[in-house]
Amino acid sequence: MKKTLAILILLLASSLSAQPAPPSTEVAVLETSLGTMVFRLFEKDAPKTVANFKALVREGFYDGKPFYRVVAGHVIQTGDGGESGRPTVPDEFNSNPHVAGALGLAHDVQPNTGSTEIYVCLAPRPHLDGRFTVFGQVIEGMDVLAKIGAVPVNEKFLEGNVAFHEPKEPVLIRKARLETRPGT
Repeated sequence: MKKTLAILILLLASSLSAQPAPPSTEVAVLETSLGTMVFRLFEKDAPKTVANFKALVREGFYDGKPFYRVVAGHVIQTGDGGESGRPTVPDEFNSNPHVAGALGLAHDVQPNTGSTEIYVCLAPRPHLDGRFTVFGQVIEGMDVLAKIGAVPVNEKFLEGNVAFHEPKEPVLIRKARLETRPGT
């Protein structure tokens, strides 16, 4: 009996060690003036959006950009407001919800107009589900997200009562990069 048990343990151990390592995945890292946030990207659910975002990160588009919009309990936002003339990405609505830490692609009132504008939810925002593409999720740095969401702002409201609260002191993305990590 002991011999049979020992053989079973050896077989189990060898089968566990023979398991392939989880696949490596690329994550997005945003080093900000208030700390670093790391995002898992939802490539299967939003492939065009993720490809566009990765291309922007690789070319350094977000480096030095501020989170120009910080609405407590809602979102932080960065990008260029469509002023760069960059190509747009078709909407890729999916089942990923707008929870705290969700990374989404902003667009104007017309469909399929997202490009460089990204936002991160500070709290669950279910009213955005099915209206904007969620393409990532914070996996490290929720404390940094909370710090950014709590900065003092100058309140501004645009046409249609859209909150565009601007930080009194800029919160910058010092460096955006992609990093390969095992099984993230």
